Amino acid sequence: MEKNGARERMVLGANYWPAEKGIYWWREFEIPPLHRDFSLAAEFGLDLIRIFLLWEDFQPEINRVSVPALKDLVRVADLAQDRRIKILPTFFCGHVTGINWLPSWMVERGKGEGQYPLFSMGKMRKGRARNLYADREVWKAQKFLIHETADALQGHPAVWGWDLGNQTSNLVNPPSRDSARAWFEEMVTELKRRDSSLPITWGMDQSDLETARIPGPKELAAYCDFISLQMHHGQAKWADGPMDEKAILFLNLVTRWLGGKDVVMGDMGVPTEPLLPYLPEGERKKLGETRLVKESEAETFFEKSLDLLKEYGVKGIMARSLADYDSSLWDRPPLDERVGERFCGLFRRDGSAKPAARLIREYPRERAPREISWDWVDIRPEEYGEDPAGHLPRLYRRFKDRF
Repeated sequence: MEKNGARERMVLGANYWPAEKGIYWWREFEIPPLHRDFSLAAEFGLDLIRIFLLWEDFQPEINRVSVPALKDLVRVADLAQDRRIKILPTFFCGHVTGINWLPSWMVERGKGEGQYPLFSMGKMRKGRARNLYADREVWKAQKFLIHETADALQGHPAVWGWDLGNQTSNLVNPPSRDSARAWFEEMVTELKRRDSSLPITWGMDQSDLETARIPGPKELAAYCDFISLQMHHGQAKWADGPMDEKAILFLNLVTRWLGGKDVVMGDMGVPTEPLLPYLPEGERKKLGETRLVKESEAETFFEKSLDLLKEYGVKGIMARSLADYDSSLWDRPPLDERVGERFCGLFRRDGSAKPAARLIREYPRERAPREISWDWVDIRPEEYGEDPAGHLPRLYRRFKDRF
């Protein structure tokens, strides 16, 4: 939360890929769509836009950072400042929407494949990611990207903070806790060397709390000013369905309990039924268990979630996407298979506002957080790590019983 006099103000923002360009926007960069999108964000009261620096576009070679991409990033920051909104640049992307997007030099070939499909040099590839926690050559390249990016945005008033990764555990995992700590020490030191005043975070995945993955909240707390957590509505088997707003609050509190740091909830929102164009039956089959809901249902879910998170003092909330994606992207990865992701925006593809966007515009941000009761927690944090898959569902039942 941000201070506003004697009260605190919750930050509301959105993840951002342009509706017409999606994940390909840096290589197909155009400024006019950004004018529209950032104007909408400002008009509807968003404080923050999370910007993903697609790794291949910003660092196409291990020892070269793209100067045109950095110049475009500065233009994005200038536009945000003009609209009086902030940006959160996210490094090393990395894992986005079920695919690992990597520069060619980050791909290991001949050693099997990772858990997720891999996209590099314009198409799906075989291979897996080099372990960025263990490979010192990759460390050096990452520090170079941090240096050049932070230098390009040095002192820019639109930069709210830095994010060191998006769901990186879906890309690669460190071989040990010590290797994770060493990596964070190097990257955070490099960022702080450029500007020690800006907060630093790292995007955890929901599955990081459901399994014994590292880094966990405890490791992150030593290096991050706050923790970002991405929740996947509908994939939490322990929750009471994809519209269970209490599950979001619960994960937030579990992360705070384990790490002792404020948490920003990311990816909040559910996919809605498109008004136009019509979604063919073949495309609907790709949804699997994902359900498209009415826009009014999405608004109700969003409002209930906001109310709970604000009441319990959450630092901020990031909507899953600023806008729905144009149908011209539906036959390109990742939207060719991830049909639900096409419709998670606060705005429709034509820029018209969904009810959830209108809710945010009128939503009161200031609130003195209530005192949190932890009586539903009956174990120590160290015990949680021994069996997260068993403890998480059990603790959720205790949490709901006492809610």
